[in-house]
Amino acid sequence: MKLNSPFRDKLDESFLIFSANILADTNKGLSGAKIVEYFNGYAIDYGKNIPFAIYPFDAPNKRTAFVENIRCFNSEEQFRIIKDLCDLPCFIMNDQVNNLRVKLFSRYGNLSTGRLSDTEIIQKTKHWLADYPEALKQYESALNKYEGGIFERNALDDIRLSFELLVKSLLGNDKSLENQIPGICTQLQQFGASKELMNMIHPIIKYYTDFQNHHVKHSDSVNKNEMEYVIELTSVIMKFLIKANVGKS
Repeated sequence: MKLNSPFRDKLDESFLIFSANILADTNKGLSGAKIVEYFNGYAIDYGKNIPFAIYPFDAPNKRTAFVENIRCFNSEEQFRIIKDLCDLPCFIMNDQVNNLRVKLFSRYGNLSTGRLSDTEIIQKTKHWLADYPEALKQYESALNKYEGGIFERNALDDIRLSFELLVKSLLGNDKSLENQIPGICTQLQQFGASKELMNMIHPIIKYYTDFQNHHVKHSDSVNKNEMEYVIELTSVIMKFLIKANVGKS
């Protein structure tokens, strides 16, 4: 089953201009000297020749120099450049830059390297979620936020909601995730799951909901080092429940 990707394979010209308008903004953006400094570094890294490598440059403004320079790089390189610049300490409190980062990952996240979403477990989970579009939408939203390094609490909210929507579809009810454990265990038992697996699944889901309630749903004490584990754990459980349901349908 082929999934429709929400991503694009190339950064649009309009997005490059949009990025330049923010990152090279007259008042809150990078200085002309810094734009030259950073682009010279990337030009050396990637073996490129850029039109504006010396400051002061012969360009109408900083935004023009930014766009002309970034056009010299391929899409993956452009993604890295914009991401790196968004991550600069000077932009930490800049809402426009944070919004740019969100748009970058939501539209072109596939151009990032070393992504969690490229791992086998995530790809397989997305495949099995194809028949559950509402759950898949929240699942992909969680991955985008996690890989974008933004809205950590929201990313875990989304992964929990994805799990909850999936279970509601599988069990045909509208209960909260905490109240679904008996139904999940009953269904697995009907599907012939082993006693040992039943004894394992029940506490895993219980611990999972406890974690979400204590650290995410009713708090904001998200440990970034635990996020990848929580996303992977959720993925494993979701994939198992779908396969068990399909195998006995």
